[in-house]
Amino acid sequence: MSTTAEDVRTFALSLPETSEQFQWGMPTFRVAGKLFLTLPEEESSMAVRCPIAERDELVLAEPDKFWIAAHEAGNAWVRVRLAALDDREELETIVRDSWQQAAPRNLVE
Repeated sequence: MSTTAEDVRTFALSLPETSEQFQWGMPTFRVAGKLFLTLPEEESSMAVRCPIAERDELVLAEPDKFWIAAHEAGNAWVRVRLAALDDREELETIVRDSWQQAAPRNLVE
């Protein structure tokens, strides 16, 4: 599968109370005002929320797919190369997980 930024955008915007803004020179996505996804690197990757312990495991297991930007090393974010995603289901799982970490509880339930 060749995942594009448009695939990310379409799915992210389908999630409840999600909006897109342009900030820091890139598209950013928020749920109820809280940031959960960005499309940096000319929209060839996405940055998503991910607990640090899980993030570190992902990077070790699949370094061609996941990496940590230097300025995000101390934060619960991971970068994902769009071209390395296996399929649409993997894309949706990653985006939904990030959305759930930022969304108010009443939206998640």
